[in-house]
Amino acid sequence: MRAKPFLIGLSAGVVGGLTTIIFTSPQSGKQIRSSIVQNTKIAKTNLEEIKHHSSSVKDSILTLKNEVKNNIPEIMNQLKESISKFNQDIEPDTAKLKEEIDGLQKSIIEIENNLSDLNNKQKKDDKTE
Repeated sequence: MRAKPFLIGLSAGVVGGLTTIIFTSPQSGKQIRSSIVQNTKIAKTNLEEIKHHSSSVKDSILTLKNEVKNNIPEIMNQLKESISKFNQDIEPDTAKLKEEIDGLQKSIIEIENNLSDLNNKQKKDDKTE
């Protein structure tokens, strides 16, 4: 029920606006008609261009969607394979590094112990003198 009064009001406004434009226009009726025809042709051309561009955009989006849908799983598999290969390639080096780190830690502990023994020996020597 609310739509009907709105549409009636809109129609009355459009008719009233057009009537006012026609009667207050500085152009003759023939000029107004040719202007309306020309503007209508331009509007149609613009609408066709917009329709074409929107159709082109829609096609591009569908193409992109299909490309993504088809290529993402392949890319993910390639990435997983690359990571797996990388892990296999660095595994021997990782084991060597762990062994070297363990050796360095043992050496540090030995050096600390030797320094501690040396300090203790120096303290005893200082006390005996």
